[in-house]
Amino acid sequence: MLAGKENIKLLDSPQKIVITTHHKPDGDALGSSLGLGQWLRARGHDVSIIVSSDFPTFLDWMPGREEVLIFPQDPERYQKLFDDASLIFCLDYSVLSRTNILEPIIREAKGQKWMIDHHLDPEDFADLSYWDSNAAATAQLVYRFICEELNGHDTLNSDMATCLYTGIMTDTGSFRFKAANAEVHRIIADLIEIGVKNWEIHQNVYNSSTENRLKFLGYCLLNCLEVIPEYNTAIFALSKDDLQQFSITTGDTEGLVNYALSIKGIRLAGLFVDRTELIKLSLRSIGEIPCNEICKNHFNGGGHLNASGGSSTEDLLTVVKRFKEVLPQYKEILTA
Repeated sequence: MLAGKENIKLLDSPQKIVITTHHKPDGDALGSSLGLGQWLRARGHDVSIIVSSDFPTFLDWMPGREEVLIFPQDPERYQKLFDDASLIFCLDYSVLSRTNILEPIIREAKGQKWMIDHHLDPEDFADLSYWDSNAAATAQLVYRFICEELNGHDTLNSDMATCLYTGIMTDTGSFRFKAANAEVHRIIADLIEIGVKNWEIHQNVYNSSTENRLKFLGYCLLNCLEVIPEYNTAIFALSKDDLQQFSITTGDTEGLVNYALSIKGIRLAGLFVDRTELIKLSLRSIGEIPCNEICKNHFNGGGHLNASGGSSTEDLLTVVKRFKEVLPQYKEILTA
């Protein structure tokens, strides 16, 4: 799980640190980054959190969010932070390409690179790797890393715990996924004891939709949902016009694919979104249906067994057609 442990001694003295995560950060990516960043600052380190893009507005309430730097907003200044960093944390991604425009910058940076992640097939780029594909969330691994490897449990405060709780909660679908095992619930109990107001976090994340987003959700359910019963599969396909009609912003499609998976009998769900430059694909499944394999082999992506993503430069109709052509390869497991 931990490779390059000898490098941990670097944290014995104050360092200039940059924390990075994947493009379009989700709750786990941001929660991991903010939780770790606050803990490191409390230990005397100079910490910058730099992301390649914006992120959902339903995460704007998180403690420390105002300190997150979005690289395209001031690239020259933020490039210097990378150049000066003695240590770069790589959170919630296992391949550098997932950082989008930050990939070449991280590759060329002189500082050590430490990866903390739970995705499959990690790239060999890190000086220290704290990796476990069985973990439910990267925030779970950050908690372990702080408590077990850095002996820092007693210095966790309620803001740090709130960030880590948010990461674990969002990546486990509010603790309903298979990966939310006994260890996860023990960590959650500890975070609540530290001071997390779990009910407020749920309210902030799940009960903060705009009227426009709810109308968009209703539109998608009525007009964009397709069920493929012979393969126990359901999909949403969203065009550029669909997004523009409702002025969709980052995060507004979050969780939409799960509505398809919630249909009785459905075992595989897909969301296809035309983002102009790419068609973005999100797959969710139950049981042993390998979303990661489908995304890796056919859509330039990957991820977890039951939750993965990919992309394509083809048009929306072509990508959906290609996905349907893949389904017969998995008919036995989809209809078991």
